[in-house]
Amino acid sequence: MIQDLKAQLKYIRENSSFNIIKSAIFKDNLIIYITAEDLVNFLYFLKNDENLSFKTLIDIFGADMLGKQAIRFEVIYNLLSYKLNNRITIKVAVEEDEKLSTIKKIFDNCSWYEREVFDMYGIKFNGNKDLRRILTDYEFKGHPLRKDFPLTGYEEVIYDENCRKVVYQPVKLEQEYRDFDFSMPWQGMLDKK
Repeated sequence: MIQDLKAQLKYIRENSSFNIIKSAIFKDNLIIYITAEDLVNFLYFLKNDENLSFKTLIDIFGADMLGKQAIRFEVIYNLLSYKLNNRITIKVAVEEDEKLSTIKKIFDNCSWYEREVFDMYGIKFNGNKDLRRILTDYEFKGHPLRKDFPLTGYEEVIYDENCRKVVYQPVKLEQEYRDFDFSMPWQGMLDKK
C-alpha cells in the first residue's frame, strides 16, 4: 500500500504507459492532467490496480477556461481510494466541439455527472445514451456556466394568466430614463456666497 502522494505519483508513472501531461500535489490531493485519448484506460488502471484501488467516482464537473488557456474547457474527475484513504483528481482538456468518451463501463454512477457537465457546459460524451438536460428546462437555450453566457440569459420564464401556464419570452431589460443631478449639495452653499 502506497500512502505518500509522491510515491503514488511515482508508482503511476512507472507502472502505466499513459501520456501524463503534468501532475501536481495540492494539499492532500494528487492532480494529474491526462489526454482525452488516454482517459478511459487511465481511469480503468487507477480503479483496478491493487496498489491504488481508486474504486469510487465522487464527482465529474467542468470548468470554462475561456481566456486563461488555449483550450476552452477542462473536465475534472474526482476519485476516492478507501484503501489508500485519499483522493485523486484527473483533469482533461477539451476543445469546444470535442467529445469525450463516457466512463460508464468503469464507473456506473457517471451518467448523472456527465449529464450535468453537458447541461452546464455543452460538453458531449460519446457512448452516453442519455445526454438530456438535468438542471435546466429541456427548452433552455445555451449552457449557463459558460463564461460567454450572458448574465441575464436569453429568455425569461413568466406565468401567463391568459394561457394559465409558464411561458418563455425574450429578456427585456428596460430602464426608465432618469435625469441625474450631479451637483454637490455640500458645495452648493459655498458657491452661492
